[in-house]
Amino acid sequence: MNNQSIYPALAPRRGAAITMQILVFGGVTVIMLSGFMLWTYSALTFSLRGLHRAASFSIAEAGIEYYRWHLAHNKSDYQDGTGTPGPYVHPYYNRLGERFGTFTLDITPPPSGSTIVTVRSTGRVDADPTVQKIIQVKFGIPSFAKYAVATNNNMRFGEGTDIYGEIISNQGLRIDGTAHNLVQSARTTYNDPDHAGADEYAVHTHRDLPPSTATDNTFRPLEAPPNPLAERSDVFLAGRAVGVPAVNFVGLSQNLSDIRTIASTSGIYATSSGSYGFELVLNATGTYALYRVTALAPPPSGSCSNALGQTGWGTWSVQTETLVKSGPFPANGIFFFEDNLWVRGMINGARLTIGSGRFPDNSTTRTSIAVNQDLRYTNYDGTDVIQLIMQNNFNIGLFSSDTLRVDAALIAQNGRVGRYYYPSGCSPYHIRQKITSYGMIATNLRYGFAYTDGTGYQNRELVYDSNLLYGPPPESPQTSSQYVQVSWEEVR
Repeated sequence: MNNQSIYPALAPRRGAAITMQILVFGGVTVIMLSGFMLWTYSALTFSLRGLHRAASFSIAEAGIEYYRWHLAHNKSDYQDGTGTPGPYVHPYYNRLGERFGTFTLDITPPPSGSTIVTVRSTGRVDADPTVQKIIQVKFGIPSFAKYAVATNNNMRFGEGTDIYGEIISNQGLRIDGTAHNLVQSARTTYNDPDHAGADEYAVHTHRDLPPSTATDNTFRPLEAPPNPLAERSDVFLAGRAVGVPAVNFVGLSQNLSDIRTIASTSGIYATSSGSYGFELVLNATGTYALYRVTALAPPPSGSCSNALGQTGWGTWSVQTETLVKSGPFPANGIFFFEDNLWVRGMINGARLTIGSGRFPDNSTTRTSIAVNQDLRYTNYDGTDVIQLIMQNNFNIGLFSSDTLRVDAALIAQNGRVGRYYYPSGCSPYHIRQKITSYGMIATNLRYGFAYTDGTGYQNRELVYDSNLLYGPPPESPQTSSQYVQVSWEEVR
């Protein structure tokens, strides 16, 4: 009886437990299904946003490519052809011609003295405008001043010369000093005029292999074919190359003529001095003083003479002068003189181009520029820049400073950058200690501040001013009329 009374009571309790289990398992299943569906939705949403981000990135890139094309057709238009301030919104269509999104362009024109244009492109898809990608690119037109030294002739950099920056020649280069950047020649081989023997590579050295640092003036078979072009990282710290495209020196003539035209209308311009030339003194206050040179310093002795028969030889040093005029730098920074010119002084926050030449161009009347005392910048961040461009030579005179610094881009259109040969009869001025050229050198003929007999500047330091590449002096020659990409950045 007792057992019979117990079992009927258990039956309904077992059913309640099963129901509870069903409810629990059902709830868990619903929760799991809901979580799975939520996870699936989130994954799909995340995947879709990823697709939208990728599409937005492609649209932003399309905006950059569009403005690269626009600048190629109108390199001075920084307003997207509208004549009004930006930003500029463009629709973007897929390959079926259906609108898919937009790119928005923010364009920053070049600052004064620069060619660099900053283009920021924001890409969006119409399906989800909250997703965006931003790319920023800088475009610039490279100037002729892309090299520490560019020459149209054979050149030799002797012992004691350090060159910081790229070097290129249309002929041959012999480096017995130290090149801290790439050295290139448009030729493959050439006959070094400083010694007899077979052709050597167009970029070569006469320095011994380490540990020796000695040099001699005899043919170097290891620097000539059929031997391979050796690395020689002790001389060419960043390497060397031969057979590269040549540098165009021909276009410099037109550039100098253009500078003359601009100076005569809106700069500082002077015709013939009626004497030996002019001296231009630059002041850090943003002013200048112009003098007429009335006499040149004579050689110190009769044996100080033109021993090598060099054309244009002289002391190239001012003895007496008279003030012509003075005033502030011109707003466009352009000076031009139809006579020989001496330049010295310092600038602070100025960008100047100083030209010298006579037109029509005649090889017998070409003018030169000389620097005998420091010509310096105050700022070395690209704020200050000077370009000296002359028809004939850039000269360092006999009575130049023992330690001399020239901060400028030096361009000798038809002549050379250097110093005349002053023999021992010019003592003590035939030997100077150190010259530092900060900027760049472009010379049509063979450069040189020293000679193989030990005269001239004992130490020569040529330092390239990298600010010149895309922030050149006013009216600087350019290597191209087209923009190139300077930098690329994914902002977001």
